[in-house]
Amino acid sequence: MLGDLVAGALADAARRREHRPLAQVEAEAHARSAALDARAALAPAETIKVIAEVKRASPSRGPLAAIPDPAALASEYAAGGASAISVLTEERRFGGSLDDLIAVRAAVDTPLLRKDFIAEPYQVLEARAAGADLVLLIVAALDDATLASLHALALELGMTPLVETHDADEVRRAVDLGAALIGVNARDLSTFALDRDLFGRLAPLIPDGTVRIAESAVLGLDDVVHYRRSGADAVLVGEALVTGGDPRAALARFREIS
Repeated sequence: MLGDLVAGALADAARRREHRPLAQVEAEAHARSAALDARAALAPAETIKVIAEVKRASPSRGPLAAIPDPAALASEYAAGGASAISVLTEERRFGGSLDDLIAVRAAVDTPLLRKDFIAEPYQVLEARAAGADLVLLIVAALDDATLASLHALALELGMTPLVETHDADEVRRAVDLGAALIGVNARDLSTFALDRDLFGRLAPLIPDGTVRIAESAVLGLDDVVHYRRSGADAVLVGEALVTGGDPRAALARFREIS
């Protein structure tokens, strides 16, 4: 599944590159004003931080929410106190687009994460050109050389990479890279099975001073409490917010967890 998702994302990027060449996107990325400081926004605090996600669908759950106006949803997230907002831009299985990211950037001043299956420099550059402050790098999808080069490019552009892991070896690779933000995804991207306790097993491998982010398997308040007690500085929440009916109120409840 992960291989298919990466291949699809690269094919879509190649199609976009035919209309917006690399040189054009690179110029747009460098012309952007400075990225927001996402690391500071997500730094450990007395209560948990929340990355709220604009998410229409997923391969495991199918359609979740139509989200005709991603900017309006993101504004609700910002009003609810989200520390960052994740925008899924993958088109084939998640129903997102870079247009969603551009619309959200115009609506909020909150740090934005481009969440996609990123495997080449063009995707990092178009993320910054569209206004992203963070970019997702999935360790399982990248060899060490590619991971290091994309991480370095994101930093050069002023962005904060969120380095996503799924097992102890991937955490070690992220730590060796010097990642400032390390996420642990409870969803196995090969089988899409969930393991909510994975974060707690891997968190001790993430050094102090690194922001620890729990991803997936957040369906309600109990899950946020569980992750906080397991050492999470932040949680990334999508489904629970887009399907719950009142994302602002849900965020307010999540953010109270200490």
